[in-house]
Amino acid sequence: MFQTTIHLKTSGEGDVIDITPFVSDAVVKSGADTGIVHLFVVGSTAALTTIEYEPGAVSDLRTVLSRIAPADATYAHDDRWGDGNGRSHVRAAIIGPSLSIPFAEKRLLNGTWQQIVLCELDIRHARERSVLLTILP
Repeated sequence: MFQTTIHLKTSGEGDVIDITPFVSDAVVKSGADTGIVHLFVVGSTAALTTIEYEPGAVSDLRTVLSRIAPADATYAHDDRWGDGNGRSHVRAAIIGPSLSIPFAEKRLLNGTWQQIVLCELDIRHARERSVLLTILP
């Protein structure tokens, strides 16, 4: 087993960061030829997914999330804590905090147009995020 952490700075809500190169580098550094990379983002207002990382698809993702958990909706979380990021928690829960990606011959087995991305969903400010990578041969 090999474990490492990716540290990222985000610019705030709606930031979508391609972390595929970091994950690919970790696979090579792990020394494993074949296995699974498990990724987990620490925090309840960020998420991990895969997408074709191009402006249109990223914009579509943001648009759909704003329809699913709109800014102008009432959230019980906001009523309880007063921090205004109830939608951030809902969006993160829908996408999810983790992914598992297989690899072989030291290469990720994601599709040609399938990149691994971190979604920053917190409305309050830019954040420092940590993504834990665990590589199981």
